[in-house]
Amino acid sequence: NEMAEEAFERAGLEMRSGYDLRTARRSLNLMGLEWQNRGLNLWCIEEKNFTFTEGTETYTLDADTLDILEAVVRTDPANATLQIDTSIARVSPVTYAQVPDKLDKGRPNQYWIDRQQSAPVIHVYPTASSEFTSAQFVYWRIRRMTDAGSKGSNNYDIPVLFLPAMTAGLAYHIALKKPEAAARVPLLKSDYEEQFELAAEQNRVKAPFRFVPFAEYY
Repeated sequence: NEMAEEAFERAGLEMRSGYDLRTARRSLNLMGLEWQNRGLNLWCIEEKNFTFTEGTETYTLDADTLDILEAVVRTDPANATLQIDTSIARVSPVTYAQVPDKLDKGRPNQYWIDRQQSAPVIHVYPTASSEFTSAQFVYWRIRRMTDAGSKGSNNYDIPVLFLPAMTAGLAYHIALKKPEAAARVPLLKSDYEEQFELAAEQNRVKAPFRFVPFAEYY
């Protein structure tokens, strides 16, 4: 509520009614989806897994899964001293379509993620043989940001560092809907983009990496 009041004030307005709070909540939920389209939200990365079933080609993921960042096949998951993670390659739908026998059995080493509207579906190849029915497909997913709730009862699903960007963005989106705040739209848009860039700069992977050129011939 306080962030909504702050956003209305930045737009030169005053939040006076329950409708004002509802319209702010709608803007917040849409802005959360916009942020998912802008790039990787590190706080939305979660580790999940499912157990292979012999001969099964497809597995449905949770509906709030947006994409998979990385995945492995984990054998002996119940025994920490014996379990081993082996990489599994993500392939395109074209590559998967060219597999002649999609029900061939063995150790799964490829997967294609079919991002359906209701929920993503994983296709694995080859399907798990009997010796891999205790193995797991372990993956790191990007989940959808939780919305503000039907009555604004949920805390907005962001780290504290993104509160300035959230407030600036909400002020901008509110001004877009209010004719009396039209003059402030360019300024609020500029402030929103600046605050988001500042937060996004902190929300990135900071592990070192290097590029090694592959030069076989000169």
